[in-house]
Amino acid sequence: MTEIVLSDDRSLLQIDTIHGWLASSYWSPGIARETVERAIAGSHALGAYRGATQVGFARMITDHATFAWLADVWVDEAGRGQGLGRRMVSWFLDRPDYAGLRRIALGTLDAHGVYAKLGFHPLIRPERFMERLSAQAEAMLRAPQ
Repeated sequence: MTEIVLSDDRSLLQIDTIHGWLASSYWSPGIARETVERAIAGSHALGAYRGATQVGFARMITDHATFAWLADVWVDEAGRGQGLGRRMVSWFLDRPDYAGLRRIALGTLDAHGVYAKLGFHPLIRPERFMERLSAQAEAMLRAPQ
């Protein structure tokens, strides 16, 4: 089996594939391709590739000084359960340019165990955090699961 290679070379990103993954996710159902393109342009994007096929994606949004948000970690269904998600997140965490950040945050519905192994934990003081949602995002989050 071909080794999986990680790269942050934007020219390798397969935007159609990434858009398909994110549009089918619970956190961004139906997201527009243009929105995915803008999100990638404004963040540090990472692709995982088996040969010429993209099999994973993740991105980090940061001010490069104090804070970063890990987003859109996706592993193609056939590659799940083999540590690729953890490997992509570690790729970011191991980079010197993220080493001095005070906080790296993320949101997840079902991968708490994966992230806990990498040092993530629930908010220590959730009462200090707030969010402002678009009407569409709020409706999606308030809808019965």
